Amino acid sequence: MTSRAEFIELNKNIHDRNTFDCGENSLNFFIKNQASKHMQVGISKTMIFPDIALQENKKYKICAFYTIAPSSIKRESLPAKLAKNLPHYPVPVFLLAQMAIHIDYQEKGLGKITLIKALQYLWQVNSQMTAYAIVVDCLNEKVEQFYTKYGFETLCDYNGKTRMYLSMKAVNSLFT
Repeated sequence: MTSRAEFIELNKNIHDRNTFDCGENSLNFFIKNQASKHMQVGISKTMIFPDIALQENKKYKICAFYTIAPSSIKRESLPAKLAKNLPHYPVPVFLLAQMAIHIDYQEKGLGKITLIKALQYLWQVNSQMTAYAIVVDCLNEKVEQFYTKYGFETLCDYNGKTRMYLSMKAVNSLFT
């Protein structure tokens, strides 16, 4: 892998979205057709890990990406021991809406790196605009196992997917 050491904001003019393939159609469709549009209207931000080599089409291959957005959860969806100290209105959270690794780079530790970079980015955002937790919606059991491995806990069933969370208190302990 010949890639930069940092994640940068997606730029459709220089990043090759069309050749991205992580093996999951919904994530491929998102990066190719929706990520830039969502950024333009201000509902999410997609950060990518580009290959350092310029391709023949004069664009950089996307090795990995994550997408984040502000969100909220109902107090009632939290475990009772956590909910008792929270207000009765929607609780602000950060949504790790999408995360994917190109098939050429899977099983090489880039998933862990991508998650760490997403958590670090949200930890920095949290210093300016606070949220209670980071939530993810798992596409399948393999994804659920991945997030469990890194401390995420099951929150609830959400649109047929397992919604998991990691408190910002836990994220703070990772970076301080």
